[in-house]
Amino acid sequence: MIPAALLKKVRKIEIRTTHLVNDLFGGEYESVFKGQGIEFADVREYVPGDDIRTIDWNVTARSLHPFVKKFVETRELTVLFAVDMSGSQYFGSADKLKSEIAAEITAILAFSAVKNNDKTGLLIATEGVEKFIPVKKGRNHALRVIREILGYQPRKKKTMLSGALEYLYRIQTRTSVIFLISDFMDEGYEKALKILSRKHDVIAIYLRDALERQFPKVGLVELVDRENGDTLLVDTASPLFHKRFRQMADARQASLEKLFKRLQIDCIEIPADTSYIEPLFRFFKSRERERRR
Repeated sequence: MIPAALLKKVRKIEIRTTHLVNDLFGGEYESVFKGQGIEFADVREYVPGDDIRTIDWNVTARSLHPFVKKFVETRELTVLFAVDMSGSQYFGSADKLKSEIAAEITAILAFSAVKNNDKTGLLIATEGVEKFIPVKKGRNHALRVIREILGYQPRKKKTMLSGALEYLYRIQTRTSVIFLISDFMDEGYEKALKILSRKHDVIAIYLRDALERQFPKVGLVELVDRENGDTLLVDTASPLFHKRFRQMADARQASLEKLFKRLQIDCIEIPADTSYIEPLFRFFKSRERERRR
């Protein structure tokens, strides 16, 4: 039985994100994510000027008149959410945990997909694949995806994105849009990401908390790694600590930006302490401009 508190959270997110989809993102989603190809629809009689490569020779032979094939663009998309649910996702220095922000962003994108009759699915990852929900159409299925993210209790805490990326490459035969939602506190997944992005439209959603870039000066603090349990006592009043902390944060940021640029993967950076609406809106507008070129 689903806990009442969880259902209340899901309902709250549904109300908020449905409003955003209807007012802001619905049209942008449809214009950015087009169908994956064309499919046969019907035949009609040949008229001068038609491409002879589209002649249906079987129908032509039966009717003794030339007929050509008619094609339409396939609008339907497959949209998968690969969500990192490792220990670092259950951190937040502002009002929400990164895992809660991941659920809300997924809701916006999932309801946009539902509005356009697209399929949605979910993969939850930690050290490997913990849960996979195959793609399916409909609002109820999208609500299940959101509910799983909000209420999921991970069995493991560490991050190992490579396993999830390799799993998606193996099982997802149809070209899909894959939203990879993580804080990317991991190493060794670059090759798997490269291979997956050759086959699918992979979009990275990078969740970043303000404390991961700038630590407040509050004296001696014991830091705990949420993924392996290690502790470290640091003097946050030390200028040397702040210098090294910022250098590490800047190096990590530069490394991520370089990786996504090299693999030609769009990245939406979501600061956990501010609204995610503006970064999402900028992404849609940027994608729309690229399609028009």
